[in-house]
Amino acid sequence: MNEPLAERVRPKTLEDYISQNHLVGEKGSLTHQIKKGILPSLILWGPPGTGKTTLANIIAHESGRPFYTLSAISSGVKDVREVIEKAKQSGGLFTTKNPILFIDEIHRFSKSQQDSLLGAVEKGWVTLIGATTENPSFEVIPALLSRCQVYILNPFGKEDLEALLHRAMERDSLLQKKKITLKETEALLRLSGGDGRKLLNIFELIINSEDTDTVVVTDELVLSKIQKNTVLYDKTGEQHYDIISAFIKSIRGSDPNAAVYWLARMIEGGEDVKFIARRLLILASEDIGNANPTALVMANTTFQSVTTIGYPEARIILSQCVIYLATSPKSNASYMAINKAQQTVKQTGDLSVPLALRNAPTKLMKDLGYGEEYKYAHDYENNFIAEEFMPKEVANTSFYRPGKNQRENAIKEFLKKRWKDKYEL
Repeated sequence: MNEPLAERVRPKTLEDYISQNHLVGEKGSLTHQIKKGILPSLILWGPPGTGKTTLANIIAHESGRPFYTLSAISSGVKDVREVIEKAKQSGGLFTTKNPILFIDEIHRFSKSQQDSLLGAVEKGWVTLIGATTENPSFEVIPALLSRCQVYILNPFGKEDLEALLHRAMERDSLLQKKKITLKETEALLRLSGGDGRKLLNIFELIINSEDTDTVVVTDELVLSKIQKNTVLYDKTGEQHYDIISAFIKSIRGSDPNAAVYWLARMIEGGEDVKFIARRLLILASEDIGNANPTALVMANTTFQSVTTIGYPEARIILSQCVIYLATSPKSNASYMAINKAQQTVKQTGDLSVPLALRNAPTKLMKDLGYGEEYKYAHDYENNFIAEEFMPKEVANTSFYRPGKNQRENAIKEFLKKRWKDKYEL
């Protein structure tokens, strides 16, 4: 049997569903609606392996509705329209039994694909259930999001994960053939990262790797088997953060080869293309900044491009951007400047804006001297006049200190000519 353990023991009813009591417990926000079969379109948002797909199936089963499912990874606009057409024939606006359309990883749908759902959701031809691991505020178009309720699923806790293991041992016909003792579970739980599906997959790997019918599960056994049999890329756990850290530090350290290697690790591990592109946007400003302002333009274009294109072609665009950023001159001067400025604001509080810099839209404000002594820079030679633009309590404070690179050396000379010795550069 090739069906994985997580699928074999997938719950079929609310009574069997583990965790998410805030949604489907006795007083859960979804429980009453599921029992009554009267549901709005909804988005299930939570980390991998927290029961989003299972809950969608249970909702369809409990409400007795036709159930259609699409994966955003493999389905296009044509597939969406075909399913909607089928749904229209089996349900309608004036029935509470209209079909459910479940879309897994809906955040991977492009804008045009999400647009194709609007009419069906608005007219009640289908009740949409979307599952996503990404914040729907960013990944679901506003028009569709406004027509859906968002429900958040939490990572499984220790008790939930242990309950999953015990239920699998009790109910799975293959595991029942072996005598399994859970002597230690810390390694299993830690490697799962709160992902129930991953926990069961690792557990099954451990059990199947033993040649005997008697298996005593210990932390040592788990770690030795995992290291020998699999290379993990955990998109929500420690491995995820370690690899993205190595990726960023490789680019910051101007090593394009290492940067592309870690990029490949993330791509092969199934990392979300937008997550990678967002990190490149941050890095372009934090670590390169005004040493090469085009880096931010490049990173932003990359984000827009990979969002439109998606995998597998997006890997080429990401590679180009990563190499460009890694081989750019570096400066963290902008990052350090805003850090220092924010710290000063926290220490000094809400200092008054100098009168000369205040806006004066009313006569009273003009009478009070708002904007009276402001000097308009364009009225002066070289479009510049030395003026104090900060509150007197923090006057002459340097936040921005140009980095040591060709472009910021030019900026430093520009500031010296304008401000002479006013600021520490």
